[in-house]
Parts: sequence; structure tokens; C-alpha cells
Amino acid sequence: MSVVTDTPAGAPARGLNAFGAVSAHLFNVMKNNGADMSKLGVPPQPAPEDGLWEDIAVPKARARKKAWLDSIQDASQSNYLKFGFEDLDDNQMPNILQRWLDSLVEAKKKKAQPAVLNMIIPGPIGCGKSAAAIAFGNEAVKVGIGALFIKHATYLTYRRPDQAPHNLTAHQIRHRFVTCDVLVLDEFCGEMDTTQNEFVRKETVDLIDSRQSAGLPTAFTTNLRSRRQPGSPGLGIVDILGERLLSRLEERAHLLKIQGPDRRKPVKPLDW
Repeated sequence: MSVVTDTPAGAPARGLNAFGAVSAHLFNVMKNNGADMSKLGVPPQPAPEDGLWEDIAVPKARARKKAWLDSIQDASQSNYLKFGFEDLDDNQMPNILQRWLDSLVEAKKKKAQPAVLNMIIPGPIGCGKSAAAIAFGNEAVKVGIGALFIKHATYLTYRRPDQAPHNLTAHQIRHRFVTCDVLVLDEFCGEMDTTQNEFVRKETVDLIDSRQSAGLPTAFTTNLRSRRQPGSPGLGIVDILGERLLSRLEERAHLLKIQGPDRRKPVKPLDW
């Protein structure tokens, strides 16, 4: 037995109703590629900052820029944040860095791997390697490339249990520096002449191999030569990390060797 109830007075009739004005409203929304957010009380998004790609969301671009600034500040290198290619001298070869950056931008737009994955920047102490690499990172974030900076020894420290800053885990540290668009790895193998242990090799090989396999570019600065020089007591990178790692490092790499005096030395030598 079924029960039939009367429709209350004023209620819409049972069954499908005509869309009427609702259909017209939805049609206009689709026609205009979305609702007019200003009518909903949502303030308009600010215009992209100078140099940002138009197809990158402003909040995402700002997050990338903040990540770069934070990595520089964590490394206590904030004085270099003002550096751009125009601040480098000829010894630091800003034209080569600019061409490399242009190739990375073009590769990202095409969703392809760049021809040069690794930029190896060796040179003596104080010759301006870090300044050049940070200037490159500063320019990269201006054009929408997500860059991060870290010293090699610091990365290894952060990968140890409970050593990472900002309450990050060792896994989060690895993910952050393995997946960023461009990594500036400063002082590669610095102060490691006697630190030839399994942890250093394993973590370094993992970082470089992972980025290489993903087609992500890395800039390396180092005071060391690739191999021990005859008559020199200092070790080379191959002596610390092995031939296989050096082979991976040099694959699809460009060598940008910076020469010049130590810029940090006083004009007049100090008498100790």
C-alpha cells in the first residue's frame, strides 16, 4: 500500500524544473572562463613580479624565491644576495653562466633535459666561485627557476639523524635538494681530505645520481682538482669519492674554471 501526500502550497512541482536564470548564469561563467571573483568579495591577485613567467602562478613563484633566500640565509651568505651577472667580472665568466641559464629556461619550457646538466666551477680559495654561483641562483629565481644553495658538508650534516634545521627530517632534506630545479652545491668535497668514509660517499653519490637521473642541473664549486696532482700532498675529488662518482659528475658537464687572486685578502698583508 502506498501513501500519497499533497504538495504543500507554494512548493515547486515534483519532477525536473527548468534551469531558467541558473542556466544563463552558468553559461556566462563558462564563457568568461570562471566566475567574477571580485563580486564574491575575493581581492584580485597581484600582478606578477618583474621577470616572472606569465604562466607561473604568483604564489608559487614567490614560494620558490623564498626557498632560495632561506637557503642562502641558512648558509650565512646573505651578502651575496645583491649579486647579479652584471656584478661579476670577466674572470667569473658571467656570459657563460647567462647562456647556461638561458638553456635551462628553454629546456624547462619545452619540458626537456638541458644539454649541460652540471656546471663545475673550480678555482683557488677566494677567487669568486661562490659569488658567481650565487649570482647565477639570484638570476635563476627571477625567471621562474627554483634554485637552492647548500654547502656540501652542510648537506651531509643535515642528512644525519636529528641534524636538519627547521624541524625537517633527513628524508625531507633529501627530497628538497634532490628535486629542486637547480642546486648550487658549494665547496664540493671541501675540508674532506681525510673524510673518506662510507657515509660521505653514499650520500654524495645518491644526491648526484638522483639529480642526474632526473635530468636536473647542478652547479658545483670546489677548491679541489679532479685528481691528485704530481708532487702535491692534497687529494683530488676522485681520491675522496671514487672514479665512478667523478665519471657521473663529468657526464654532460661544462667546466668553468675561475682564476684570480684571493679577493678576501687585505690589500696590505697583516703582520702576525
